[in-house]
Amino acid sequence: MNLMQLIINVIYAASIYAVVAYSYYFMYSARKFLNMSHAAIIALGAYLAFEIKKQLAWNIFIVIPFSVAITAIIAITVFLLIFKPLQKRKASSTKMLVASLGIYLVLQNLISLIWLDAPKSLCSWPVKRGHNILDVYITNEQILMIVVSIALLGVLLLFSKKTTIGKSIRAVASDSVLADVSGIDSYAVVLWAFAISSGLGGLAGILIAIDVDMTPTMGMNAFMMGVVTVIIGGVNSILGIALAALLLAITQHFGAWFIGSQWQDAIAFVILVLFLLFKPEGFFGKKVKSATV
Repeated sequence: MNLMQLIINVIYAASIYAVVAYSYYFMYSARKFLNMSHAAIIALGAYLAFEIKKQLAWNIFIVIPFSVAITAIIAITVFLLIFKPLQKRKASSTKMLVASLGIYLVLQNLISLIWLDAPKSLCSWPVKRGHNILDVYITNEQILMIVVSIALLGVLLLFSKKTTIGKSIRAVASDSVLADVSGIDSYAVVLWAFAISSGLGGLAGILIAIDVDMTPTMGMNAFMMGVVTVIIGGVNSILGIALAALLLAITQHFGAWFIGSQWQDAIAFVILVLFLLFKPEGFFGKKVKSATV
């Protein structure tokens, strides 16, 4: 593999990490707990797109928005039935984590029950090697992922800073108690955050499935890389997440180039541990100084 091909692979991998991390960003910002069920939501988005495309024979670009919307509706239903009652009872982060793990297992097994465990493909068009540009190959599917990742960065930056919902999510993320005192309905904001994150999660799953085969467990590895990206980038910084995705992809791929591809996941978690030890607030996070009154 030449250096330019490696750089293209890095950009593509960074785009995957970024899209998945964006999908988790709003959810984690609004209600800080590790929501394992998001891994199943990523896979569910891909399988819903597969089923809609199979039954209605629509173009994939028409299938995507419908699949994303249905994924968000299912996630909202889960939030209203399970997460919201737990929040009203002031459930701890540990209890929320356990509940989310249970939801993940239920959803993943439902996916297996409905679509079975055999790999499926969302790509119904002829598989091509890709465009050869100066001896560097890149496929249309990879170009799509990169373009969507860049577009989402701009859209989400504008959304979080210019819209009422985006500003409310940032306010709740900063201080939910103060947000309530200011008249912001934190439960409604969390619901919006879950809907947006779940829709983006479904989109991430679809984009991944367009390039590679899908399986019921496909969401977990993508989810874990997304969580690592969010922590490294900083839970309050969309731009930081984009930089973290790039850093993660660079270290993984160049590391794999030198010591072997089997070390890619280990490299990611080494980077995570280093950030947790030396810069736990992430790229653009700010250290919080304790104060006494």
